[in-house]
Amino acid sequence: MKDYNPEAIRNITFIGHGGSGKTTISENILFKAGEINRIGKIEEGNTVSDFNKNEIERQISISVSPLHVEWKNVKINILDTPGYSDFIGQVISSLHVSDMAVAIVKSAEGIEVGTEMTWEYVKRNNMPSAVIVNKVDNEHSKFEDTFNSIKDRLSSDAIVITMPINEGINFNSVVDLVKMKQTTYSDPNAKQGKDSEIPAEVADNAAIMREQLIEKIAESSEDLMNKFFEEGTLTDEEIKKGLKSAIVNGSLVPVFAISASKAVGINNFLDFVAEYFPSPDERKPAKAKIGDKDNTVEVKCDPQAEASLLVFKSLSEQHVGELSIFKVYSGTLNVGMDLINSKNEKTERLGQLFILNGKNRKEVAKLSAGDIGAVVKLKDTHTGDTLSSRERTIALHSFEVPSPVIRGAIQSKSKGDEDKISTGLHIVHEEDPSLNVKYDPELGQTIVSGQGELQLSLAVKLLKDRYNVDVELVEPRIPYRETIKGRCDDAEYKHKKQSGGRGQYGHVHLKLEPVPRGTGFEFVNAIVGGVVPGRFIPAVEKGLQEILSKGILTGSKVIDVKVTLFDGTYHNVDSDEVSFKIAASQAFKKGFLASNPVILEPIYDITIKVPEEFMGDVMGDVSSRRGKILGMDSEGPFQVIKAKVPLSELYKYSTHLRSLTSGRGAHSRQFSHYEEVPKDVEQKVIAEYQKSKEEE
Repeated sequence: MKDYNPEAIRNITFIGHGGSGKTTISENILFKAGEINRIGKIEEGNTVSDFNKNEIERQISISVSPLHVEWKNVKINILDTPGYSDFIGQVISSLHVSDMAVAIVKSAEGIEVGTEMTWEYVKRNNMPSAVIVNKVDNEHSKFEDTFNSIKDRLSSDAIVITMPINEGINFNSVVDLVKMKQTTYSDPNAKQGKDSEIPAEVADNAAIMREQLIEKIAESSEDLMNKFFEEGTLTDEEIKKGLKSAIVNGSLVPVFAISASKAVGINNFLDFVAEYFPSPDERKPAKAKIGDKDNTVEVKCDPQAEASLLVFKSLSEQHVGELSIFKVYSGTLNVGMDLINSKNEKTERLGQLFILNGKNRKEVAKLSAGDIGAVVKLKDTHTGDTLSSRERTIALHSFEVPSPVIRGAIQSKSKGDEDKISTGLHIVHEEDPSLNVKYDPELGQTIVSGQGELQLSLAVKLLKDRYNVDVELVEPRIPYRETIKGRCDDAEYKHKKQSGGRGQYGHVHLKLEPVPRGTGFEFVNAIVGGVVPGRFIPAVEKGLQEILSKGILTGSKVIDVKVTLFDGTYHNVDSDEVSFKIAASQAFKKGFLASNPVILEPIYDITIKVPEEFMGDVMGDVSSRRGKILGMDSEGPFQVIKAKVPLSELYKYSTHLRSLTSGRGAHSRQFSHYEEVPKDVEQKVIAEYQKSKEEE
C-alpha cells in the first residue's frame, strides 16, 4: 500500500436514518474502486460493512465500519455508521474524526428523524457536509421535493451537483453540473458510467441549475461575487477553486442524485469527493491540552510533527481480534513506535498497523497525519484516549458521549458468573462508550444504561454468545429517599440484655425534626451532666448513620432530618458502644414513624422532540406518567416539549416514544430533584418493598 500525505486523503462519514442505503452505497464504492470483485447484498448477509453476526441476522448496521478506497490517486476513508438511534454514540465518535459529513436520504420518503438527529451534531461542530439523495430509482421518487426539504430542514446552502434524468424505475443517468456532461449507467456491475453530451430535452433545466450553482459559488467570496456581477459568470478555474473553498468553509452543501441498487451516480460522487472534498490539512487544526496544564494548543495536520493519535473505536470480534481504530492527528506512525497515553502516562508500542475494509485488514508499515488506521488491541488505552510522542505529550479533545435515555438491571440466572458478566460488559462499553455499566451498591444491582432497548439487549446477547452467561434485563429499582414532615420531641429506646456474665445496656432519648431539602443529616449532642458519657456519643451517631442508610419504609436512604440526643442513661459495667448503637437506631426508628414519614422519588427533566402531528399523543402520554408539562417550542417541523417526569414512569420510555411517533420522536433526560410521592403511589411502593422482603 502506498503512502498518502494529508492532501491526498479524504475522511468522510456516512450518516442518516436506518435503511437510507449507507451500507449499499459503501458496497458500490468498494466495487467501483476495485477493492471487492462483487457487490454484496444486505439481505444475503455478505456486505463488507455489516460483518457482525448480529448485523447479518437483523440486517441493520450496529457498529461503525471503517472502509477505504483509492480513487484518482486519492485515498478516501469512509466511516459507515449505524442509522438506528440506539447507536448514535458511534455516529458522534465518527463525525469527531471525520473531515466531511455525508447525509444519505431516501428520495421518496425525504428527511427522516435519524437524519435530523445526526445532522444536529454536524451543525453543532460546523462541519463541512454533503447530501446524497438515494433511491432515485424508486417509482415514488421525488428528487425535487426532497431537495427542497433538504434546503428547508438541513441547510439553506444546499445546491444540486448531479441532477437525475429518467427519475423513477427507469433512472439510469445523471447530469454533472460541474462538468456539464451526462453520465449514463447501463449496468450496475460496470466499473464506469458513459459520459455524453446533455440531451436537448434537459439542457435548459441543466443550464438553469448550473447557473444556480455558479451563483452559490460566487456568494462564498467577495472577489468572486464582484466578478460575477461584472461579467455575469465565472471561469471554469474560478468555479473549481470557489467550489472547493465554499465546501471547506461550509458555505455550500453539495447534493447528489444516486441509486445505490443500480449503482447510478456513484462514479460522479467519487470524482467529486477526490477533487472537491476537504483534505485533513484543509480543516482547522485540532485542539489539545499539554500534560497537566489547562492551556489549549493547536495540533496541525503535519506528517513531520511529533506523532499523535486519537482512538475513536474499539473492535473485538471473534474472527477479527481486538483492534483499536484511530485517526492520526499529527506526525507519521511507524511499526514498533512507542507512544504515551496522556491519561495514564503508560507507554504503548504499535506492534502492527492496519487499514480496514470491514473485518478485512491490510498491514501497512506507516500511516501519515490525517489518515485512519487500526492497531492490535492496546493494553492500557481505551476509546477516547490520546497516544502521543514522549517529546510532546498531549491530550486531544475527545468526543462527548450522549447522556443515557434508558436503563436496565442485569440479573444473572445462575450464581458465580459475576466476573464473566463484568468482563463482558466492560468489552461492550469499550466498543460503544455510550453504553454505561456500573454496580449501584444502594440498589444492589448492576445497572446498564444507554441510548435504546436494542443496544441494551445486544449487550445481554453478547454475554450469552461470547461468555455463555445467561442473564436477563429487568426493570431497575428506583433510588427512593425517605424523610419526615413532622417532628417527634421524645423518641426513647432502652437496649437491655442480660445473658450471664457481662450484659448490654444503652438508653437514649432523641428529638427528630425535618430540615430544608438538600440539608442532609444533622446530629446535635445536647447531653448535659454526663447522663450519656462522651465516649458513647460517637456510637450513637454511628447507629443513626447506619439506619439512615438502610431506611425504614422502603429500605431507601433517609435524608434531610435533624436528630438531637438530649437524654439517656448508662450502666457502669454493661454499657458499651454496641449497646448505644442499637439503642440509637431503634429510637430513631420509633421517632421516624411518629414524625409523619414520607417517600421521595427522583424527578427527571425530559426534553422530547417530535413532529407536530404527534404532539397531542405525546403530551397525553406524559400526563398519564404523572408528568408536568413545562412548556413547548417549535424547531422547524418539530415540536420540543419540556416536562418533569418521575423516574419510575420512564422505564423503556424511549421504545414507547418511538412506537407512539412511528420512530420519529426522540428524547433526552437529566436528573432534576426529589419530590414527595403521592399517597396512593407511596402505599404501592411500601407494599412492594414488604413483599420483596418476605420473599427474601
